Amino acid sequence: MKIGQLAKVSGCSIQTIRYYEKEGLLNSPSRSEGNFRLYDEKALKELEFVKHCRSLDITLADIKILLDLKNKPEESCSSINGLIANQLDLVNQRIKELNVLKSELQIMKKACSTDDTVERCGIMRTLEV
Repeated sequence: MKIGQLAKVSGCSIQTIRYYEKEGLLNSPSRSEGNFRLYDEKALKELEFVKHCRSLDITLADIKILLDLKNKPEESCSSINGLIANQLDLVNQRIKELNVLKSELQIMKKACSTDDTVERCGIMRTLEV
């Protein structure tokens, strides 16, 4: 399949596919006589793996590590466990930050629940330093 078909099947943009290839996250595809990129089911599976990792907010650098380890099935998976534990720590930190943000926004919302003027708006007052 050509890159446009791969993009449609995978839900990734053509630019994203080319970027992943450039970054070494996808193997270079074969080429047609007309120099079009040609992808097979293996390429689709590689792209789906990268896309799933990105949906988990795993960095491109960490995806490269995972791909490298995927090609070494006899090695210990301890580094993968560490990578995912680190990712979980990052997610937990972000959740804490989002909860603080949520609390601040809830306080702001309570500061002005009427249709008043901007000058008398409680939300605007909470934003002043």
